[in-house]
Amino acid sequence: MSTSTAESLLRGAGLRVTQPRMAVLRAVEASPHADTATVLGGVRTELASVSHQAVYDILDAFTRTGVVRRIQPAGSVARYELRVGDNHHHVVCRSCGAVADVDCAVGSAPCLDASDTQGFVIDEAEVTYWGICSVCTTASSTANSN
Repeated sequence: MSTSTAESLLRGAGLRVTQPRMAVLRAVEASPHADTATVLGGVRTELASVSHQAVYDILDAFTRTGVVRRIQPAGSVARYELRVGDNHHHVVCRSCGAVADVDCAVGSAPCLDASDTQGFVIDEAEVTYWGICSVCTTASSTANSN
């Protein structure tokens, strides 16, 4: 993401453009589905003095304004991504915890049409697929053949 695109994204969300916010955006872009510790590590390569709390606060502001999407698969810490607004889903490796994006299976967002809304106005659906990633499958196959 270019600097001008990042600045426009922040301004469009009603947020001031600051060095820490720009660094958080770059860190999330560099590591999709990153947890806070990973984002903090990425930010500190640019701004060594940024606090853990500052990164938490920025991620919270980004989540509230729709700049990032926060996901938290069962048994996992919160993770952040820049892919927002398209109602995509995720697949999580049961072995190593790797997370990848998965587009909706059919149509633009069929999962938003619940069989019974129970009176709710649904604006998002979160589907998580679970399995074993190719790296873990290969490692397991290699270990079993020895």
